[in-house]
Amino acid sequence: MKHWLLLIPIALHVAPLGAADSELRSKDSYHPFRQVDSAEAWETRAASLRRQVLVATGLWPMPTRHPLHAVVHGLVDRDDYTVEKVSFESFPGHYVSGSLYRPKNLKRGQKIPGILSPHGHWTNGRYHDHGTKFAKELETGGEQFPSGRHPLQARCVQLARMGCVVFHYDMVGYADSIQLDHRKSSMTENGLFSVTAELRQQNLMGIQTFNSIRALDFLEGLPGIDQDRIGVTGASGGGTQTFILGAVDDRPDLLFPAVMVSTAMQGGCVCENANYLRVGAGNIDLAALTAPRPLGITGADDWTIEIETKGKPELEQLYSMLGKRSHFDVFPFLRFKHNFNAVSRQAMYGFVNTHFKLGHELPIREQPFTPLSKREMGVWTTAHPAPSERGASHEEALLKWWATDSDLQLATLRSRMGDNAQAAADYVNLVGGAWETMIGRSWDEVGPVSHELTLKEEVTDYLLMEGTMESKAHNESVQVRYIYSEGWNGEVILRWASADEVETFPNSATLIQDGFALVTITDDVSKAAMNQPEASGYTFGYNATTFARRVHDMLTVVKGMREMSDDWEVSKVHLQGNEGGAAIALATRFLLRAQPFIGESNVSLGGMRFANVTRLDDPWFVPGVVKYGDIESLILLNQSF
Repeated sequence: MKHWLLLIPIALHVAPLGAADSELRSKDSYHPFRQVDSAEAWETRAASLRRQVLVATGLWPMPTRHPLHAVVHGLVDRDDYTVEKVSFESFPGHYVSGSLYRPKNLKRGQKIPGILSPHGHWTNGRYHDHGTKFAKELETGGEQFPSGRHPLQARCVQLARMGCVVFHYDMVGYADSIQLDHRKSSMTENGLFSVTAELRQQNLMGIQTFNSIRALDFLEGLPGIDQDRIGVTGASGGGTQTFILGAVDDRPDLLFPAVMVSTAMQGGCVCENANYLRVGAGNIDLAALTAPRPLGITGADDWTIEIETKGKPELEQLYSMLGKRSHFDVFPFLRFKHNFNAVSRQAMYGFVNTHFKLGHELPIREQPFTPLSKREMGVWTTAHPAPSERGASHEEALLKWWATDSDLQLATLRSRMGDNAQAAADYVNLVGGAWETMIGRSWDEVGPVSHELTLKEEVTDYLLMEGTMESKAHNESVQVRYIYSEGWNGEVILRWASADEVETFPNSATLIQDGFALVTITDDVSKAAMNQPEASGYTFGYNATTFARRVHDMLTVVKGMREMSDDWEVSKVHLQGNEGGAAIALATRFLLRAQPFIGESNVSLGGMRFANVTRLDDPWFVPGVVKYGDIESLILLNQSF
């Protein structure tokens, strides 16, 4: 008699990297770099990571780029550089503001580098003044001149003096960016941090990242900018903006994120956390997406203090493997607390000078400058009034535009599918790619599955067995139970069911009589523990959703079947389910679409729709799922092969 499995995983979900089931990964967990063994493997890994960042920030697909309608005014003339006030529309009706520094005395037709400078979470952002803390900066050697009291301006001035155009722009809710608050939402039903927004993967990090992309559009469009010498540098939260922009956009030719890249704390603000962003990854991985472009990072006496031993060796190895070892450097100034002080800035100037071939003698030391006053920096004036659209109404209008734009792009793609093979492939790449990111595990990533039999019992006309399947690669184990008849035909019906459906699933007796083995998966996974002050990105930016874990169980079970003895060889696996189980079956079948042993799906959706979820702690909460077409998109994806 041949034996097969009816598997009922009572899932013992264990988080990656060895964390216990009760220990969710968080921004403060240990986030080591995931090594690869070849340049080809890195290319594959990098493509997956870039998509992950784009999905996480809500930029997959990229929002339509409308005209910037940039306004540049208020020239301030210094001896060797000028500063102007800038505003432009990133999204329609949503403005980015900042200061534009330009060198003087350029030769006609001369092409010069452009540098984006996001400021980070320093008090008052672009207007930052060290104030009473400055005396200690002078005492410790962190700053050298009185003008260093304004360290954010200092780096822009020095880069301009070196011959670069610098755009120093506001983060959302800082300085002249007044339409949205940085850390708070209007908390309306359709505002940021609502279930509605999370189901569409709309978040502050996405708004800010798109602002950075549009800032790059603005900078590139200025006259005289060398398109092959575009750099980005910022510290702390501005460091996060720097390497995230490098991850999603290949136009920056050099990136220098200061005091942010580490295996420790990953970023404490809502503008640095988004669903899916660091599931199976960390800031070292995300910064590595810069490779092989020049990447310089600094360390300090903060969460980056171990960068020399945790992060630097791995990134050195990656750059060496890609043949660009000289393009990477780390500057650990561990005697200073969290900073982008004169010492760290000097390292950045040298890095820019070397890789952009500016020709200055090293080391480059800052010189005193006359700081801009708030009046000289302020973008909004009587002649150029601040936007009146702000607060809850603006927040909802922006998110509505974002949703409509995404819906239109996907609807256009669906309408072209029909017999158009390229349109169908584009749909699978876009929507299917999003589902792959949301689930977070491919067939190749399941790894070997081990088996342990704990029960074997003859029951009238079938055999009942129980045991355990374990995915060692993910430290996850699943208790299994199976049933099959003596006349087993070599095919398996695999299904997920809720606990109360296990014994009452329709057609079970008939299927057994017809020779099928029935493999039923259920679980007792409790509602996801939510550990977030404001947004789900603090939990599902680091951990798989309950839905994804259920799909992971299905993949483990299928892999376990395929690795059983030849005496128990399975010819076909058919996926089945009702309502939530139907969604799990469809998602699993799509992931296994290239496997010849995957058969048909027999599902009953009932009233299942992810859009019906109203709470972040609902086990069927899947961020972004409404954006990508809900359950209907899984049906379309399954019809595409």
